[in-house]
Amino acid sequence: MINNALQNIDRYIAYFSATPLPVLRRTVRDLAALRQEEESVSGRRIASVVLQDPLMTLRVLLHLEANRGRSQNHDITTIERAIMMLGVTPFFEAFAELPTVEERLAAHPKALIGLLRVIARAKQSAHYARDWAVIRHDLDVDEVTVAALLHEAAEILLWCFAPAMMMKVTQVLNATQGLRSAVAQRSVLGAPVSEIQLALAKAWHLPELLVSLMDERQAENPRVRTVFLACNLSRHVANGWNDPALPDDFSEINQLLRLPPESFMQRLGVPPEYWPPLEKLEVAMTRTSWRDTNLFFRAEDDS
Repeated sequence: MINNALQNIDRYIAYFSATPLPVLRRTVRDLAALRQEEESVSGRRIASVVLQDPLMTLRVLLHLEANRGRSQNHDITTIERAIMMLGVTPFFEAFAELPTVEERLAAHPKALIGLLRVIARAKQSAHYARDWAVIRHDLDVDEVTVAALLHEAAEILLWCFAPAMMMKVTQVLNATQGLRSAVAQRSVLGAPVSEIQLALAKAWHLPELLVSLMDERQAENPRVRTVFLACNLSRHVANGWNDPALPDDFSEINQLLRLPPESFMQRLGVPPEYWPPLEKLEVAMTRTSWRDTNLFFRAEDDS
């Protein structure tokens, strides 16, 4: 376990790279059940199990990269394609013996709860991002889904391998109302989790497209913004529907999706008693429409 802040981000990457990544115990159980149907099971069914676990998703992508053949001249960015590339039998053989987070954190039950909360948040982010990508007619919905699922990968890994430090980050945040997470993380870990995340994704040679979709510095890209806003919403919803950041989330998301305000709130599953004034969403969406229209005509004039 990591008990003290490492000297720099490279040290975190080296540690994670040298340690087998655990997965959820449920994932091990569900894959074992599917292996009993190995001759008939589809890649899609296997992918549906993998995508319930960010750590297993990460392991599949890392395995594919580590065993990349010379003839593979393009990145595989979705889990179903990865399984098709590997083949069903080789997949089960490669992942026959997997350590679990429950075993690793057996002596740290509070940290296990923290980890499971982050995984639940990551799955919720993936659900939101997938739904919004469908609304936006995204070119590849599965890519956006995987990017959102892996957006919290570094935080999940830190809960696995540095549980005492992550508990301390939580204590710092609880003790100082309004403190930004990145500030608390830097004070305890030596760097914000977002910086560790991006460096880790690059060092592990995750598909370049997925890395770009997880890079919040590119948030003006609608696909990146879909992932970024989905993660923000799931983080704030985890605090309850009365979280003070949610009205701003709603406004930004509806600027992206441009749905009628009432159907928008219903689609997010927001209880009616927590709906902000719908006319504010309408105004925000209208302002964005005018802004985009003006940008379009300026571009036309420039050309």
